[in-house]
Amino acid sequence: MKGRVTATRPAGENHQVVTVVGGAARPHMQRPCPRCPWRVDATGEFPAEAFRHSASTSYDMAESVFSCHEAGMEATRTCAGFLLRGADHNLAVRLGTLSGRYDLTAVTDGGHELHASYRAMAIANGVSPSDPILAPCRSRQNGELL
Repeated sequence: MKGRVTATRPAGENHQVVTVVGGAARPHMQRPCPRCPWRVDATGEFPAEAFRHSASTSYDMAESVFSCHEAGMEATRTCAGFLLRGADHNLAVRLGTLSGRYDLTAVTDGGHELHASYRAMAIANGVSPSDPILAPCRSRQNGELL
């Protein structure tokens, strides 16, 4: 099934953030791809504006997910890094897990260090810690959802 583009926002000179509804039969990646923004060793691959546009995926009860940029718009898949570090609070992922759409036991970090949260990833990539877009971002600290 082909996804439908519902929004496109510029995020720097050579980047954009695209919102896609629907997509591939395989709903998620099993490990972060080589340039996955959740990987610490990929910090700086994407401009800060891209992280500002996608911050809402980490808000409490979010209905949109952070998708893998390498899967593309034709075969959209939820990002493995997001599932491992940023999806505990996400309503779409919670419902997808309960329905069997997502198999979180099949997702691994692939041996790569990942940013601890969306907020940490965005700040590492140039978003100001005081930017109001990050204020509603949820994360875990010592096992507790904040």
